[in-house]
Amino acid sequence: MAADAPGRNPPGGDANAAAAHAAHAARRARLAQALAGAGDTPLGLQRDSSNLFRERSADARHRLDLRGLRNVLDVDAARGTVEVEGSISYEDLVAATLPHGLMPAVVPQLKTITVGGATAGVGIEATSFRHGLVHDTLLDFDVLLPDGRVVRCAPDNEQRDLFFGFPNSYGTLGYAIRLRLRAAPVRRCVRVEHRRHASARAFFDDLAQQCAGDADFVDGVVFGRDELVLSVARFVDDAPWLSDYTYERIYYRSLRARELDFLSARDYLWRWDTDWFWCSKNLGAQNPLLRRLFGRKRLNSRFYTRVMRWNARHGITRRIARLRGRFPESVIQDVDIPLARAGEFLDFLLREIGILPVWTCPIRPADPQRRFTLYPLEPGVAYVNFGFWDVVESAAPHPPGHFNRLVEREVMRLGGIKSLYSESWFERDEFDRAYRMDEYAALKAKYDPGGRALGLYEKCVLRA
Repeated sequence: MAADAPGRNPPGGDANAAAAHAAHAARRARLAQALAGAGDTPLGLQRDSSNLFRERSADARHRLDLRGLRNVLDVDAARGTVEVEGSISYEDLVAATLPHGLMPAVVPQLKTITVGGATAGVGIEATSFRHGLVHDTLLDFDVLLPDGRVVRCAPDNEQRDLFFGFPNSYGTLGYAIRLRLRAAPVRRCVRVEHRRHASARAFFDDLAQQCAGDADFVDGVVFGRDELVLSVARFVDDAPWLSDYTYERIYYRSLRARELDFLSARDYLWRWDTDWFWCSKNLGAQNPLLRRLFGRKRLNSRFYTRVMRWNARHGITRRIARLRGRFPESVIQDVDIPLARAGEFLDFLLREIGILPVWTCPIRPADPQRRFTLYPLEPGVAYVNFGFWDVVESAAPHPPGHFNRLVEREVMRLGGIKSLYSESWFERDEFDRAYRMDEYAALKAKYDPGGRALGLYEKCVLRA
């Protein structure tokens, strides 16, 4: 096996590790050279897939191809760290770490999410109540700047401003091409307890209590105002049975049918991917006959994303809705709300937006010594992420972005923050306050003085 085989850890020994890093250095040098000679054409990425859910301009770009940077450089079980290239998917990274008895400390829910993407954006999962967001697990990383320079960023070096300013920058300050992150030990199986509640207050009180305990994973699903399920999971060595949700059985339905379940560690990490949480229903994939016709290979976020993007290009569902006299708006959002106000936000969501189910995931209080500039969570405050992804239809037309704007305003009113992977409609002054654009301007001037990359507001709100 070649030392830089995609998604695989180089065999043990300093020589193999050195070879893997030498191969990475060669790839990095070629990219830097290509970027430095690209002139003034605005930058963009050449992609096979993307987990961004917002329209983007089709303007001319210099398309930088980072797809070759998808290798594991080192898995250090003794230190509990992994070192990878930025374009490796979490599916490949998890496959490389599990044989070492490790997993990345935070594994975002979908297999196609890349480590670099989860760092430049915001990555979260059911370990976030203990480990924080993906960027909280960073130890150091290298950034390919828009002018072709490569800089190493660490919390204690001269690029510490970029270390703390890179998360939530979405490629507007450069691209993470090598990263070293914390890993966590795993055991063979996961025991999952589904705790049902009939009120939001009981649900969020229990969530806070479970986060203070010894659980390894905590997340939840709101099925209705009086039906909320908190899932609390722990690693175990053995299990009386192992459930399989990779084909005919559907994970999220099991939350309503079972109080206790067991999955293998690998299947638990990817429990949401088979049905893209529950969004596979929009393709009919939860119909048993259609499910068999799709087959196991198509039951995954990769396939659903391709279909969704095809539909977005051709507007099929929009046309069907209009023929029915309905006006649709896509509301695909993840927002982080202080736990103390989570009940208020859920009440708003059920009253004004009406999307169900809703995923919830607690986030540990931010460390005041690790202040991430562009994703400012209040230190010492526990947050809850709400994920809701569907189309809201109305009988009367609304201005573009109407329901998304309602969400943005409520998030800001409650002292929360919104992820930027999907459509945003902020006014510029709102955006500037929420995401600290005064400090971003200093980062932009230092690390992209030529303005080769788009600005954050232009990219995420104006869809430039």
